[in-house]
Amino acid sequence: MDTTLAITAALDAHQGEAGALLPVLHDIQDALGFIPPQHLDVIAAALNLSRAEVHGVISFYHDFRTEPPGRHRLKLCRAEACQAVGSSALQDHALRRLGLKAPGTSANGAVTVEHVYCLGNCALSPAVMLDGQLHGMVDAARLDALLDALERS
Repeated sequence: MDTTLAITAALDAHQGEAGALLPVLHDIQDALGFIPPQHLDVIAAALNLSRAEVHGVISFYHDFRTEPPGRHRLKLCRAEACQAVGSSALQDHALRRLGLKAPGTSANGAVTVEHVYCLGNCALSPAVMLDGQLHGMVDAARLDALLDALERS
């Protein structure tokens, strides 16, 4: 979708709503996959906010991105229950496998690794979410199988 069209549609859909910033940002990210930082002034002006206020909300909420994500999204739970059963080692394994030093997008644009703080699957920790699908009791071998399946598709 065209960037300007997506931003205009989001702003029009929530015109006059109190507290419209979050719904507007969600709509833009749903349409584009991220919120282009070069358009924050337009969003701010339309909502009668400062650019700093808009940027502050985007940077505060971990679900908002200012860069396009990879074709696939891998969310690694970092909450206490998952940490207690090995999510730190699982994260290290995922980053090594994808050639990353920290959460981000692999060089080939295939996978974006993100931290989350609870996927609601504590009884089956460690948990990951891959492209919206929740997986529990994930170890390095299971993660490799999930990533291998992505490569084959």
